[in-house]
Amino acid sequence: MSEKLKKYFRGDSIIWAILIALSILSLLAVYSSTFTLAYKYRAGNIGYYLVKHVLFIFFGFSIVYITHLIPYIYYSRISQLLLIISVPLLIITMFFGTSINEASRWLTLPGTGITFQTSDLAKLALIMYVARLLSLKQGNIRSYKDAFLPIILPVLLICALIMPANLSTAVLLFMVSVILMFIGRIRFTYIALVVGGIMIILSIVITIAVKSEWEGRWETWYNRVIHHMEQDSEGNYQSEQSKIAIVNGGLFGKGPGNSMQRNFLPQPYSDFIFAIIVEEYGLLGGVFVILIYLALLFRAGMLVRNSTRTFPAFLAFGLALMLVLQAMVNISVAAGLIPVTGQPLPMISMGGTSVLFTSAAIGIILSVSSGINRQKREAALANVS
Repeated sequence: MSEKLKKYFRGDSIIWAILIALSILSLLAVYSSTFTLAYKYRAGNIGYYLVKHVLFIFFGFSIVYITHLIPYIYYSRISQLLLIISVPLLIITMFFGTSINEASRWLTLPGTGITFQTSDLAKLALIMYVARLLSLKQGNIRSYKDAFLPIILPVLLICALIMPANLSTAVLLFMVSVILMFIGRIRFTYIALVVGGIMIILSIVITIAVKSEWEGRWETWYNRVIHHMEQDSEGNYQSEQSKIAIVNGGLFGKGPGNSMQRNFLPQPYSDFIFAIIVEEYGLLGGVFVILIYLALLFRAGMLVRNSTRTFPAFLAFGLALMLVLQAMVNISVAAGLIPVTGQPLPMISMGGTSVLFTSAAIGIILSVSSGINRQKREAALANVS
C-alpha cells in the first residue's frame, strides 16, 4: 500500500487485502447463487439481489472505514455500553422477535420493516467486554472472586439468552470466550469446572427434552444431530445436495455462474454458499477461501505478538478468532463434517446484519493494527532522539 493510501487507510495492508478479496468473492457467489431466488420472488430480476448486496457491502466498507479510524482504546468503554444494550435487546427478541423456522432471532424496527439479528451485536459486545476485563484484571487474574466471576457471569448470561433461538452461535461465542480466558491466564481449573458443569446440564436437559418429546428448537437440534450421525439421506437433504455440489466442482470448478446445485439447495446464498463456490471454482477455489480466513487469524496473531498492551491483543485476536471459527463451522457444514447449524460465511454470505457486524469487527481489528503501528513509530522516534 502506497504512503498516500496509508494516510487514509490505516492498519495492516494484508487485512485490507483480505477484506477486499472476501468482498469480491461475496459479490460473485451471491450473484450466482440467487438465480433461483430471483425467479421465484422477483420475476427473474437477477440484478435485484446483487444490487441489494452491493449496497450492504458498500455500507460494510463504510463501517470498516469509520471503526478503523477510532483509536482502539475507546472500544474498551464502548464495550460496556454495547453489552448493556445487548441484554434487553436479546430478551425482547426472545419474546417478541420475528420468528423464522421456529427460531426468534430477528428484531424488526418499528415502522421500517428492517430486521436485524441481535445476536450479531451481542457477539461483538461480549468479545470486546471480555477483552476489556481480561486486560483490567491482569493484576489479580488468578483470583476466582475478583477475576473469574466478573468475566464468566456476562459470558454465561449472553450465551444463555442467545441459546434458545441459536444454539450454534451461543456455543461458538462461549468457545471464543473460554479460549480468550485461557490465553488471558484465568486458572484452567475454573474454566474446566464451568465447561464440565455446562456439558452435564445440557446433557440432562436434552435427555429430558427428548424423552418428554418437547417440540420447538430442542427437537430441531436433536433431529439434526441424529440425521447427521445416521447419515439419513432424507433428513440430510441440505447436506447431501451440498456434497454433490462440492463433488461436481472437481479441481477447477464448472466456472462462474454455472452451478447446478443452487437450484436444489435451500439457502445456497447463505448457509451453503461455500458449496456453490467450490462447485463453480473447484477445490482450488475452496482452498483459497480457507486460506484467506486462516491468513486473517495469522495476522491477528501477529498483532498479539507485536502489541505491548493486553487489551488490543485480546480484542484483535478474539474478534478474528470468532470470524474464523464461524467460517470453519460453515465450511464444515457444507462438507458434511458436522450437522447443519445455520452459520453464514463471514463477509461472503448474503445477509444484512451479518455483513455489517462482520465489517465492524474487521474495522476494530484494523484500529488495533493502526494503534500498534503508531506505537512502534513513536518508540522508534524516541530511540532515535
